[in-house]
Amino acid sequence: MAQEFRNVPVYRGGVKACVFDWAGTVCDAGVFAPVLTFQKLFEEEGVPITSAEVRAPMGVHKRLHIQRICQLPEVRKRWTDKKGSPPTDDDAERIYSKSLTATLDLLPANSKMIKGVPETMNKLRKDLGVKIGSSTGYTSEIMAKLKPLAASEGYTPDSYVTSDEVTSGRPGPAMIYLNMVRLDVYPAQAVVKVDDTTSGITAGLNAGCWTVGIAKTGNYVGMTEADMDKADKKELAAKVENAKSILYQAGAHFVIETTRDLPPIVEEINKRMSLGLRP
Repeated sequence: MAQEFRNVPVYRGGVKACVFDWAGTVCDAGVFAPVLTFQKLFEEEGVPITSAEVRAPMGVHKRLHIQRICQLPEVRKRWTDKKGSPPTDDDAERIYSKSLTATLDLLPANSKMIKGVPETMNKLRKDLGVKIGSSTGYTSEIMAKLKPLAASEGYTPDSYVTSDEVTSGRPGPAMIYLNMVRLDVYPAQAVVKVDDTTSGITAGLNAGCWTVGIAKTGNYVGMTEADMDKADKKELAAKVENAKSILYQAGAHFVIETTRDLPPIVEEINKRMSLGLRP
């Protein structure tokens, strides 16, 4: 008689790695480097775009990001009014070809570490035994410039993965999987994806990981730490709550204000996995 049940392995260990996004999650509070880059590029085309229009598709590969900006109805209308026809894929590719130089020019002034990030990484490593991975919509050329800037402020992940190293970036899981390979970490539920965009959260879910959204310093609040310090508290709180709602609706298991708040979340995930729970 055939068995009615079969034994299935259940992972009951702890978190082995966290894979962090860059801008808005560990550096560049408010995510201004990509915003200013794309605004500059579209301005050069004679078709100015708003910060909100840049932020709408944030988190995907930069080529796809530019294509999606071009597809926004208001941008298409302004482009058509200016040039006589809607933007094409060739137009988007031309803008993308200029984005590397533009980003490299703006990066040094828009790559400052978010307060407390290096100390948080030390705590994750020393107290919780967690490896630090990273993934980004930036290309490897941009990362070559960002890496030493981050290191000078004390942030040195154990793994760096850029969007041009995989067939497709977020919201697909490939950058997370490549981090897992480089970190020699498995299973997927032993990994936490930390990101300030919906595409990053979706990537974590697609990978089978736990996901943590970063609300306050990320794309959906869109403010520097200095601006947040000076902002009206009620207005800022409303923006943070809106960002939290966006990230929860994307499926995030947890949403916190900044990466500094992550260690207790990792401890909570460890408790859940000790009971055999999965993401």
